[in-house]
Formats: sequence, structure tokens, C-alpha cells
Amino acid sequence: MELKKNISLLLLLTFGIFSCVQPPNYSDIPEIEFVQFNQDSITQGLAQNVNDTLEVTFSFTDGDGDIGDETEAIDVFLIDSRDNFPNPIKLPVIPNIGTENGISGEVTVRIPNKPSNICCTYPDGSPPCTINNEFPVDTFSYQIYMVDRAGNESNRIQTDQITIICN
Repeated sequence: MELKKNISLLLLLTFGIFSCVQPPNYSDIPEIEFVQFNQDSITQGLAQNVNDTLEVTFSFTDGDGDIGDETEAIDVFLIDSRDNFPNPIKLPVIPNIGTENGISGEVTVRIPNKPSNICCTYPDGSPPCTINNEFPVDTFSYQIYMVDRAGNESNRIQTDQITIICN
């Protein structure tokens, strides 16, 4: 009988503690953080190479949950460190249902390495996406940011470096 009483008291205390925990209160301006790449090197996208996919994952929080847009608006930007060219990415709409206290999650962007998609660039001015035996590897990273439906731009994050195998 004493055991049942102790278990009941323990369950009641546990329920009481968890019911007092407040949900997170995120800023309405999205915040992101780099999580990982699925690999640290990739062979450049040439027709004779096996197709591969580079995946970059980052986490996000947003206080009003207005991530993604039904229009053609671009939500995420990946900026290549070698040329500062932004690669725009479109996210699906995340419904506002149940987002009074904000949302958090992870986004994984998949970049297929088909021909001429992930390429080496060369300091001697040789054309990108070609084999140049003088420069067997190239490296780059991405700067990433996102924009919510209200136009709030997140912080900018820097990824780790990726090595591209050029031959």
C-alpha cells in the first residue's frame, strides 16, 4: 500500500513540475545555426563522375512561425564563399496552426552534384567545371540566412569548409 502511495505522489509531483514549464519565447526575427554537412568533400560535377548530393543542415527558431511563403518569394540564401553568388532556396510553407509561442526545427538543403552544379574554380583563371591537374582540390563554404514572410532577415551563419575534388 505504501508503494502505491509513493508512486502516486511521484506521478503527481512529476505532472506538477512539467505543467509549470513555460514554452519557449522566441524572437519574431528568425535565428539560425549551422548543424552539419553530410560529408566534408565531394567530387566536382562532371559528366563522367558519379552523381552525388551535398546536404547542408541548419536549425532555426522563429517567434511568430511565419517561415515559408505560398508565393514565389525566396526564403533561404546560400552564398558561396568563392564568388559571393547567392543560391536562392524556396522553403515550403509552415502552417501557423499552433505556433503562438513560435517554432523551431531543422532545414536540410540538398544540392545535387549533377554536371556543372558543384564545380572547382581555379586561381589561374582556367574555366570552372574542368579538370586542371595543377589544382587538384578547391574549398568553399556557405554563408546562410533566411527571410520570413514578414520580411525579417535572420542572422547570417558560416558553414564549415567543403573540399571539392577537381579531377
